[in-house]
Amino acid sequence: MTKVDSKGRIVLPQEVRERLGITPGTEVDIHEEDGKAVVKPEDEPDKILEQMEQLVAEASSSREATTPLSEGVDPIAQKHRDAVRKGATNHCGE
Repeated sequence: MTKVDSKGRIVLPQEVRERLGITPGTEVDIHEEDGKAVVKPEDEPDKILEQMEQLVAEASSSREATTPLSEGVDPIAQKHRDAVRKGATNHCGE
């Protein structure tokens, strides 16, 4: 019998994972049905793509606007950046 750990995690028995085709990275749907926890591998590609698109949209909307490096850069910082790039180019070219 499988036990639930202090963080609410369980380990699905290997035989169950193999029968259901659940491999590392497989997305699963977990829901309650008639008083039982049901674990079901997500097999709808459209639903997976929709979730991925939603995550990308959420991540991109939370990002702040960035300023190109060439605009408003302190001259000393620009000189340092140029020196670092030149050193990296020289080092990689050896």
